[in-house]
Amino acid sequence: MTTPKKTTAAAKKTAAKKAPASSAKSYDGFSDEERAAMKERAKELKAAEKADPEGVVRGKIEEMTGSDRVIAERLHEIIKENGPDLVPRTYYGMPAYARDGKVLCFVTPSAKFKTRYLTLGFEQVANLDDGTMWPTAFAITELTPAVEKRVAELVRRAVS
Repeated sequence: MTTPKKTTAAAKKTAAKKAPASSAKSYDGFSDEERAAMKERAKELKAAEKADPEGVVRGKIEEMTGSDRVIAERLHEIIKENGPDLVPRTYYGMPAYARDGKVLCFVTPSAKFKTRYLTLGFEQVANLDDGTMWPTAFAITELTPAVEKRVAELVRRAVS
């Protein structure tokens, strides 16, 4: 009776290299924008304790152009007014507002991922639950008085 041979780690690596390629479509990985956002997030984590969070967020807003910048500046004011305990910070290179170290909401400029509009997004810590389905991101193309009122309501509800 013969005993089976033990497979070494080196033998497994060699076998894996010789394995035929899958016929399934290959995954191309992350887009350039996604990779840039991840690099930005890594920088944020390294600099988090050193930076003035308000200044960093205002700097990110100042980097925006056109209507994104105008909308983000006003959103910053509305969020600070209606969520006074929220701490400004960045989240993957975007302006965000956190409570207890967790991001509650964030602003995604249209240029960040080459989309048609800026969005205001909310994370799971936001108290926006409404039944079994509710929105967590809102497209904003213009800040009218009605939109500003809705944003203020959302922020107050999210922090409640």
